[in-house]
Amino acid sequence: MRMWAWVFPGQGAQKVGMGKAVYDTYEEAKKTFQEADAVLGFSLSDLCFYGPEEKLRQTAYTQPAILTASVAMWRVLEARGVRPDVAAGHSLGEYSALVAAGALDFADAVRVVHRRGQYMQEAVPAGGGTMAAVLQADRETVNQVCAEVSREVGPVELANVNCPGQLVISGRTEAVQEAGKRLLERGAKRVLPLEVSGPFHSSLMKPAAQRLAGDLARVPLRDAICPVVSNVDAKPRRKADEIREALVRQVAGPVLWEDGVRAMIAMGVTQVAEVGPGRVVSGLVRKVDRKVEILAAEDPDSLEALWNRWEAVKES
Repeated sequence: MRMWAWVFPGQGAQKVGMGKAVYDTYEEAKKTFQEADAVLGFSLSDLCFYGPEEKLRQTAYTQPAILTASVAMWRVLEARGVRPDVAAGHSLGEYSALVAAGALDFADAVRVVHRRGQYMQEAVPAGGGTMAAVLQADRETVNQVCAEVSREVGPVELANVNCPGQLVISGRTEAVQEAGKRLLERGAKRVLPLEVSGPFHSSLMKPAAQRLAGDLARVPLRDAICPVVSNVDAKPRRKADEIREALVRQVAGPVLWEDGVRAMIAMGVTQVAEVGPGRVVSGLVRKVDRKVEILAAEDPDSLEALWNRWEAVKES
C-alpha cells in the first residue's frame, strides 16, 4: 500500500496573488478566504490577491495569509475525498497540517497564527535579531560555533535543519554575523543573511512562546485523524494535549524538517504532496530523499494534476 504525506509551507512562501486563481475556480477555496476575512475583521483575501507586498511580508499578516491559502487548496482536495495518511508543515505550516488532520478548526487556526505572528514580531526590537542560512556545514560544527559565540558575543542557535547541506542559525544580529564568519573559516561553503524581521526559532522567542501558550490553552484541540509530525522533535503526534505542547515549544525551538522527513519515510511514506503557495518544502523533501515521489499544488492546474495522481495511486 502506498502512503501519502501531505505537507504545508511556512513563512517565506508568500507572494502577491497567491490563492487568487483557486479562489476564482473552486467554491471551497472562496469560502475559506471569506471565512478568514470574517474571523480577522479585515480583508486578508485582498492582501493575498493584491498586496501591497510590504504589508504581506509583515509576520502578523504573512502567517494567516499562507495558512489561509494552504487550507483553501487543501479543502478543494478534501471535498473530493482525499484523506491524509500523515501530515506535516514547515514551522507555520504545522498549523495547516493540523487543520488537514482534523485536530484544529480553521477559524481557530487563523486567529491563533495572526496573534502568533504579532507575538513573534514583538519579542525582539526591530534590528535586534536576525537569521542566516548556512550551506554545506555539518550540524555538529554549527552547534559548536553557536555555543562559542553565545558565550562570547550573544545568543545564536541552530534554528532550522532543512535538508542535507542547508541549516539556518538565528539570534542577536551581531552574534549571527560573528557565527557566520567563524563557520566560513571552518569550512561552510556560504553563509547567506535572510530577509526576516526577527530571530525566529531561537530562545529569544521565549516571550512569544509564553504569550502563545495562553492563547493555545483556550483553543479547542482534538486528537488528529492521522499522525502529524512535529517540527520541534520530528515525532508523530495524534493526541491533542501533546500537539498543544509541541506548538508552544516550536516557537522558540528548532525546525527539524530534515529529521521529520526521514521520520515520515521510515513510517512508509512513498508520496509527498505539498499543498499551498510555492514549492519550497517539497524541494527540501527531494534533497532529503530522491526516491520519494514529489508532487505540489498551488493553482488549479497543479491541483487537478495532484488529484489525478492521487486517484491513480489509490487505484493501483
